Amino acid sequence: MLLETEKERVCINQVVGQNMKETEVEGDVIVNDIKPDVLNIISADGIPCIYKKEVMDGKVRIDGSINTYIIYLADDENSTVRSLNTVLDFTQIIDVDGCTSGMTSKESVKIKNIECKVLNGRKINVKTTLNISSRVYSNDNVEIISNINNLDDVQVLNNEKKVNSLIGNGNTRVYAKDTISIDAADELAEIMKVNVRIIDKDIKLSYNKVLAKADADVSILYLTEDNRIKSVNTKIPIMGFVDIENIMDEAICDVDYQIKNLIIKPNIGDMHSIYIEAEIEISCFAYETKNINLIEDLYSISSELNFNQKEIMTMAGKQNLKEDCEIKEQINIPEMDGNRLYNVKAVPNILNETVKNGKIIYEGEMSIELLYEINNGVSSRNVEVPFNFEIMSDVIDENCAVNTDIEVKRDDFIVNSSNIDANIELEFNVSVSRTEKLNIINEISREETRDNNIYSMVIYFVKPGDTIWKIAKKFKSTIDDITRINGIEDPNKIYPGQQLYIPKFVKKDIAV
Repeated sequence: MLLETEKERVCINQVVGQNMKETEVEGDVIVNDIKPDVLNIISADGIPCIYKKEVMDGKVRIDGSINTYIIYLADDENSTVRSLNTVLDFTQIIDVDGCTSGMTSKESVKIKNIECKVLNGRKINVKTTLNISSRVYSNDNVEIISNINNLDDVQVLNNEKKVNSLIGNGNTRVYAKDTISIDAADELAEIMKVNVRIIDKDIKLSYNKVLAKADADVSILYLTEDNRIKSVNTKIPIMGFVDIENIMDEAICDVDYQIKNLIIKPNIGDMHSIYIEAEIEISCFAYETKNINLIEDLYSISSELNFNQKEIMTMAGKQNLKEDCEIKEQINIPEMDGNRLYNVKAVPNILNETVKNGKIIYEGEMSIELLYEINNGVSSRNVEVPFNFEIMSDVIDENCAVNTDIEVKRDDFIVNSSNIDANIELEFNVSVSRTEKLNIINEISREETRDNNIYSMVIYFVKPGDTIWKIAKKFKSTIDDITRINGIEDPNKIYPGQQLYIPKFVKKDIAV
């Protein structure tokens, strides 16, 4: 006979597997006929995009591209500075143990290095080293028995647990578009370099929707028809709705922004404006905190109970933390001698992350690329600036899972003769959670018995590892009866060798 039970559903979102792979993307760039020959490379940079991903059995396929910007010194009598823009496509397969088709994944692509080799005056070989990572999640709905209605003489060991259950996840694609004007005195010749950052991220929760808002911070370096290097900056609003049913105001949301495609080009027929179009995918995982009454064990005094017990791993204690870090550094470049700083790209990298009770300790470095004017043209330099930062919170312990995303909120670089005063503000967005192991009980049935229970008593001496619950279950007694007869005030405090009187129910056949 099945016992009548009440069940609570928990959706477990857990990492099935993750992997990172370093790969090289290589291609040749042919110099356009209208541009001068290449003498040497001044700088090379790129913006990675992921336009397609697919989770398969045991692996993840990622298709993407790199918008590459190369600035070079021309082989002409004026030693002019020119640029080349090209797109390198790539496909990468990453092995992830345990993943299956239909699971959800999050990917990250970062440029580690770009090398350019001049093959001849009209041809350049570009080799880009990428760090591509993938993390795959499974969503499993689990029913947990939280109460038994027809208890009769069934004894239950309960434990209150607080866990994070996935409400739902979803994504949407949005377009950030704008046309920005350059100085009226400038006639645009070519776009030399582009930096794009997603900043000022925020969310609002409404009925069955997550409103995600941010800004695309776009910096463009361009060349005028009279060979002057200029720059222009703009912020383009990003806004999108992600549909997630039953989401509430107290939900905890992890939102990710990923550039799928990028178009930046001079406006046709207009030499004073630039067209920008970024296709961005916004994805969201939303969690709720649930208090569940977990039945860890049970037995019947008068009959045998049959049930299955299994172990599941779920998320608990999830919180999102946000803190700012300021970095100040003086960079010395003697050859600048007070000349112009054309462009700066600052990228933070975490080198080491240590989680201790109450805090996360970060050791990292800022990779800063500087493009600047020198007396005979343009030069570039890469500088590594170390930083250390700590985030403190009472929710952090050594068993926490930590995911960190760093955003450059502000970067100011002031030229003072041969020195550059760098003031950088980083925003650390940290997701903290722990893995909770639960032993859950499935369908419970009772075997009918014709035995009659006759009350008796035994004397028992407590052994190491015993609890009142274990003793009561062993002798088909109850915790209340054992504590009452033995005058035990706290059932959690018994000790080895202690003598206990155990009221026991003895089974005997009923006379016919």
